[in-house]
Amino acid sequence: MELNWFVILGAGFIPLIIGSVWYSPALFANAWMKEAGLNQEDLKKSNLIKVFGLTLVFGMMLAVALTSIVIHQMGAMASLSVPEFYQEGSEVSLFFKDYLAKYGQNFRSFKHGALHGTITGIFIFLPVIGVNALFERRSWKYILINVGFWTFCSIFMGGIICAFA
Repeated sequence: MELNWFVILGAGFIPLIIGSVWYSPALFANAWMKEAGLNQEDLKKSNLIKVFGLTLVFGMMLAVALTSIVIHQMGAMASLSVPEFYQEGSEVSLFFKDYLAKYGQNFRSFKHGALHGTITGIFIFLPVIGVNALFERRSWKYILINVGFWTFCSIFMGGIICAFA
């Protein structure tokens, strides 16, 4: 079972797409800037090529990590990772191919990936962002805006990865 790099690349764009809406004036831009201590002038000083480029790279890194969370068959593969696994025709290799033929599509839907994306948002992004924000003396509004963003990203990324990877 290999990573589908086209799906990883596509999922990597999701933070850019959702971020363009989430952090727009129509939604949370003003509240986020206030809570982050930023203003329009600060944002204009940004190197947007660097910001958007690294956002895509980090989005792709997140997509790779989410793959093992939303696709259960990756866990089965990890549990069989012994040297013989990579030898064509070995007992382990044949077992895994048979396993994928029988169960490879179980729980492989957008809905299932979105569920795991939601769980990731609550149990990974909330604690990580929350702890940093608490030590930075940020508000709960700041925490919820940023956790909400990453949770929505992981919902859509997880759904796409699970359905199409």
